[in-house]
Amino acid sequence: MSRRADILRLAQPPLRRFLPGLVWGVLSAGAAVSLLAVSGWLIVSASIVDNLVPLSVAVVGVRFFAVTRAVTRYLERLTGHDAALRRLAATRADMVRRLIPLSPAGLGRTDHGRVLSALVDDVENLQNLPLRVVQPLAVAGVVAVGAIAIVAVVSLPAALALAACLMVAAVSAVGLGWVFGSRAEKAVSERRAELSAALVDYLGSLDVLLAYGAEPQARQRVVRADAALRRTVTRASLAQAVSAGVVSTVAGAASVWALAAAAPGLAAGIIDGPWLAVVVLVPMVVFEVFGAVPLAAASWRSVRSSADRIVGVLPDRMPPELRSDAGADTAFTSTPDLRLRGVRARWPGGTTALDGVDLDLEPGERVLVSGSSGAGKSSLAAALVGFLRVDGEYSLGGMNAADLSGETLRRTIGLCEQSPRLFDEDVRQNLLFARDTATDAELLAVLDRVGLGEWVAERGGLDARVGDRGALVSGGQAQRIALARALLRGFPILVLDEPTAGVDPAASDRLLRDLLSAAGEQSVLLISHVAPPDGTVDRVVRLEAGRTV
Repeated sequence: MSRRADILRLAQPPLRRFLPGLVWGVLSAGAAVSLLAVSGWLIVSASIVDNLVPLSVAVVGVRFFAVTRAVTRYLERLTGHDAALRRLAATRADMVRRLIPLSPAGLGRTDHGRVLSALVDDVENLQNLPLRVVQPLAVAGVVAVGAIAIVAVVSLPAALALAACLMVAAVSAVGLGWVFGSRAEKAVSERRAELSAALVDYLGSLDVLLAYGAEPQARQRVVRADAALRRTVTRASLAQAVSAGVVSTVAGAASVWALAAAAPGLAAGIIDGPWLAVVVLVPMVVFEVFGAVPLAAASWRSVRSSADRIVGVLPDRMPPELRSDAGADTAFTSTPDLRLRGVRARWPGGTTALDGVDLDLEPGERVLVSGSSGAGKSSLAAALVGFLRVDGEYSLGGMNAADLSGETLRRTIGLCEQSPRLFDEDVRQNLLFARDTATDAELLAVLDRVGLGEWVAERGGLDARVGDRGALVSGGQAQRIALARALLRGFPILVLDEPTAGVDPAASDRLLRDLLSAAGEQSVLLISHVAPPDGTVDRVVRLEAGRTV
C-alpha cells in the first residue's frame, strides 16, 4: 500500500500547478449555477411585472455568467490538462528510470507485453487522478456547499432538503458503483494488459509462428483477450450507468422536495415567485455538476488498479546480482582507461557468468575479446555498462566504477548490442535518438564514416525508412546504423558485441574493418567469436567459462 501511495503521489501535480485548474473549475461551475438561478429569476419576474427596466441588471447578469462559464471552462481545461500532462511525462520518465537498472538482467523473465501496458496504458491512466478524481470532487464539493448556502438564504427547509438529497446521491452512487462495478473496473487494466501482451507476442513473433504453424493458436489468444476486455468494459459501463441513473433520479427528487419545502413560504408571503423559481432550479444545475461524483469514484478505482499494476511491474527490491544507478555523476574530459582485476558477476537467478576476468583497455586502444558461446562475452559487456553488479576491481579513469552512477557508466561506455534496436522511423530519426540537436550535415557525415553514405543517397537520403525492427535493412547495415548512432553520441569507449552476427561471412571482414576504423580515437572493446582482419586490433583477450585465459 505504501508503494501504491508513492505512485499516486507522483501522479498528482504539485499544488502550484493544480490550483489554477481547480479555481477555474469552481468559477465555471459557480457561473453555471448562477446562470440558471438568474435566468429563472428573470423569466418569472418578467412575467409578473409591467416595467422591464428593473430587470436590466438581471439581463446583464445572464450575459455575464454565460460568458464567464464558457471562458472559465476553457481555462479549466487548459490549465488542468497542462498540469496533468506535465505530471504524466514526469511520471513515465520516473518509471523508466526505475526500470533502467533492471534492464536487461532483471527483466529476463518479465512479460514484455505487461511491462509495455504498465508504462503506456497504466501510466496514462494515472492522469485521471487529478482530472477525473481530485478536481471534479473538489469542484462538486465547493459548489454544493455554495448552492446550499444560496438556497438557505431563500428557504432554510429547501436548503436542508437539497443537502439531504446530495448526501443520498453521493452515498448511493459510490456504493452502487462499488457493488456493481468494483471488480469489473479493477479488471479493465488487467484485461487490457492481457490483450497488449497477446498482441506484442503475436506481432513480434509472427514470422516464427507462421514458420511453425502456430499462428492460429496465437491469433485465438488475441481474440479471446479482446473478447474478455469487451465484456469487462461492458460490465464497468453498466455500473457507471446505474450510478448515473441514481444521481439523475435523486436530482429530480431534490427539485420536487425543494419546491414542497419552499411552497409554504410562498403562501405565507415570505418568498415571492421569482425566488421560488431559484429554489427549484438551483438543485437541477447543482446535480449536473454533482454528476461527476459517480465517474470520479469509478475513475478512482481504475487509477488505484493501475497503480497496483505499476507496482507489480516495479520490483520491491533490487536483485542482489544487479547494481543500482546510485553513485557520483562524473563527466570525463578525455577518454579514460579501463581496468578489470578478478571481476566476478552473475545474472539474477542464474549461475556465475564471470569468474575472474582481468582486462586492460588503454585510451584509443582496440582490444578483441574472443571465446565460444556461453564463455561470458555478453555478460562482460553488461557488467561494463552497469547492468550487473561487479565483485572485484573495476576502475574507470582511476575511479572505482562502483562509486560512479549507472548513468555515468552508460554515458562513458557505449554498447552496440548483437541485435541493434532500430525503430520504425526514417534514418534521420533513428540517429537523432542519440543527439537530437544534430544537423542533417552531421548525420550524413557520421553515416559516411561508417560506410553508409552511398547507401543512404541511393535510398533517397535521410528520409529513407528502416522498417519495423529494421526489417528494411540488412544485418550489416543495422550494425552500421547502430555504430553511427554511438559515434554521434560521442562515447569515449565503445563496446561492440558480436557486430557480425547475422552477417554474411564474406562481408564480415569488411564490416569489422569499417566499424573499427570509423571509431577514430575512441577506445574499442570488440566482442566477437570471429577473428577480425589482421592489423585491426591491438590485443586479444580470450574468455573461457567466465575467466580470462
